Amino acid sequence: MTTLAPDLQPLFLEMREWRRHLHQFPETAFEEVHTAQFIADKLNSFGLTVHQGLGGTGVVATLSVGDSSEKIALRADMDALFIQEQNTFAHKSCHEGKMHACGHDGHSAMLLGAAKYLAEHQSFNGTVYFIFQPAEEGRAGAKQMLEDGLFKQFPADRVFGLHNFPNIPVGHFAIKPGAMMASFDCFQITLKGKATHAAMPHLGNDAIVAAAQLINHLQTIVSRSVDPADSAVVSITQVHAGNTWNAIPETVVLRGTFRCFSTQVKSQIADKLKQLLAGIEAGFDVQTQLDFNPENAGYPVTFNTDIETAMAIKAATAVVGENGVNLKPTPSMGSEDFAFMLQEKPGCYGWIGNGPSENSCLLHNPHYDFNDDILPIGAAYWVSLVKTVLV
Repeated sequence: MTTLAPDLQPLFLEMREWRRHLHQFPETAFEEVHTAQFIADKLNSFGLTVHQGLGGTGVVATLSVGDSSEKIALRADMDALFIQEQNTFAHKSCHEGKMHACGHDGHSAMLLGAAKYLAEHQSFNGTVYFIFQPAEEGRAGAKQMLEDGLFKQFPADRVFGLHNFPNIPVGHFAIKPGAMMASFDCFQITLKGKATHAAMPHLGNDAIVAAAQLINHLQTIVSRSVDPADSAVVSITQVHAGNTWNAIPETVVLRGTFRCFSTQVKSQIADKLKQLLAGIEAGFDVQTQLDFNPENAGYPVTFNTDIETAMAIKAATAVVGENGVNLKPTPSMGSEDFAFMLQEKPGCYGWIGNGPSENSCLLHNPHYDFNDDILPIGAAYWVSLVKTVLV
């Protein structure tokens, strides 16, 4: 069962047009100039007060109705990914090597639809901040907006986010209190040995062999150091060493990530990494250097507060009914920079069903496309949430 506000369904064709335009002209982190201007122009046409420039390309629109001092913020992300699209439909990406493979085009269109509806009907009492955020994909645009004064200029009492999710049915939401998405930390390990001819390994200190042992040992952090009841993952994602066939190189660089759902486990993994490196240094006579989160890449745990989660559940239930809201979804090992906003303000981050992932329609896949059928459902959720909180 889906209950849409009576004037939201007619917005469907407009939202689909906006969404497909954004999909056709994707822009990546901190380069969302056209995207931001397109969104700002729409918001201005709705009669909202629009601010541009936080986080470089961020857009924030304000709509106040009535006499309540209550203020909430609703956030959508705008950026695309460095992926070459393999779809062939008419609205496929026009920008080589870039595409909306995570649905941020749909997120922006849904929030625009809600902004237009709320501006026209003004059926609430308080202030709504509509946040269109750049650079969610690994560049922490939320953090940049906060550092630029997001919640100082727009002092919301609470903040909400929404992300599409394949393999959750259309017309369904997944929302829970507590950890919803894992923390994300990058690391770079440099091992420096002594270079030598490949035929004379005894004359050097082989950093590649040391790195191979370290890669294996890193897998014991989760399996043998972290409590089995605590979810965590450690992955090596890059190995860089050498440039010729017959020489053992001096240096090996390993890069990777670790993810978990608590600060305690996060610290435990970081400490264990340092211990393992000390052992590798002693055992292989190499030097090591460990760098965490180069370019400030880390994201904290996306953690939903109880009161705001109850509000989100009530709003979603009003749209799709009790059977359409999963209250016990399995948290994702993926990460979200919306977590930075949740560190500043109480709030809730939920998932909206994007339908089946058949034909490789998974997030971050070159065949992905946002399901336009959920545009009015997502917009209805935002409207319902505003009416739930700002009464």
